[in-house]
Amino acid sequence: MSGVREDYLATARSAAGLLREPAVAAAWDGPSALAEFRVSGLAGHLAYQVLALPPILAGPEAREETISLLEHYGRAQWNGAPVDDEFNVRIRDGGEEVAAEGPAAMAARVDQVIEELAARLPAVAADRPVRIPLWGPWSLTLEDLLVTRMMELAVHSDDLAVSVGIPAPPLPPGAVDAVVVLLSRLAVRRHGPTNVLRALSRAERAPALINAI
Repeated sequence: MSGVREDYLATARSAAGLLREPAVAAAWDGPSALAEFRVSGLAGHLAYQVLALPPILAGPEAREETISLLEHYGRAQWNGAPVDDEFNVRIRDGGEEVAAEGPAAMAARVDQVIEELAARLPAVAADRPVRIPLWGPWSLTLEDLLVTRMMELAVHSDDLAVSVGIPAPPLPPGAVDAVVVLLSRLAVRRHGPTNVLRALSRAERAPALINAI
């Protein structure tokens, strides 16, 4: 099994551990650190980054055009959209739907799916075209899709941990590398290479914002 798949599974297990934290259940109905997201919906959105995979792998190969990671984020409707945008509302509603079974049942389902994926992913070709229907009319290779899910797991694990007042869970080094590379490339596209270089190396000239997404 490739490093990307191993890193995805390790990141998923890290997120699953966070979902089992008593602090998450205790804050379930309260607001999260993200605007308009309850803790329950944010936890559901985090869980979705695991639960979305089995239906994708069970279906036929995607026939839509396969594009690169950077082009995917360039086309993504949610990228830079306001919090009340229809697409972002659908994301929040989807998180609440996943969370409707409650924190314990949802966490148990995530654990089960991770083990199913650990058995299944090694047999899937790395370049198999796959897609999430919400995206639009395009697909990614499986390994690029897993990088996008690692980014979601990493970012939203931090969001959820902050929301309930506990430390963010550790991430595997390979996932950190993949996510930081992806976010750096997106930041360069948004802010330009000079601004990113300054943010990383020259605090006195660093721009106020260097967000990737």
